Amino acid sequence: MARALHLPVPPAVVARPDEALVAAARDGDRAAFEELVRATTADTYTLALRLVGNEEDARDVVQEAYLRAYRSIGRFRGDAAFSTWLYRITANCASTSLGRRRRHRHEALAEDALLVDETPERDPELQAAAGALRDELTEALAELPPRLRAVVVLRDVYDLPHEAIAAELGISVSAAKVRLHRARRRLRERLFPLPGEELEAHAV
Repeated sequence: MARALHLPVPPAVVARPDEALVAAARDGDRAAFEELVRATTADTYTLALRLVGNEEDARDVVQEAYLRAYRSIGRFRGDAAFSTWLYRITANCASTSLGRRRRHRHEALAEDALLVDETPERDPELQAAAGALRDELTEALAELPPRLRAVVVLRDVYDLPHEAIAAELGISVSAAKVRLHRARRRLRERLFPLPGEELEAHAV
C-alpha cells in the first residue's frame, strides 16, 4: 500500500499546475506529484471541508483523495483539467466519509460556512437567535441524503457552476440540476414550511 503523503496545512492560493507537471506525475515522477499536492491542497481541503463539515474529517478526506489520485494518476488521460479530476475524487471520498458517519449526522456540518454568519454578536438575544438558526440549519442539512447535500454545498457554498458539479460528482448536468432543486426544496420545506405544508405535516 502506498505510504501516506505528508499534507501541509492549506496554504495560500498558488498558481495552477501546468500541463508539464501533470504529465511528469503521470509518468511516475513522485516529486512532480507532490508539487501538484502543494499546488492544489488549499482548494481540495476547502472542498472537503464544505462537504463533510469539520476539519478532522476534511483532512482524512483530503489524505484519501490524494492517495487515490496517486495510485491512479497513470490512468489520467487529461480529458478534463487535473483539478476537475482531483475534485471529483475528493467528492467521492467525502461521500464515502459521510456514509460512514450517518449515525452522527447532527455533528456533520456544525461548522459549515453555509449555516450561519459567524461574525460575533454582542447582543445575547441575537446570539441566541443565531445559535438556534445554526442548529436548525445543521439538522436540516444533515437530514439530506449525502448525494443531495453534496450538490447543494458545492453550488451554494463552494459556488461551482452546474457543469463543474456534474464533472466532480460523475453525473450529468441535468442530474446535478435536479438534485440541487430537490435539495433546496427539502431545505425550504424543513426550514420555512408554507401554511398548507405545516397543516399537512401536523396531520401525519
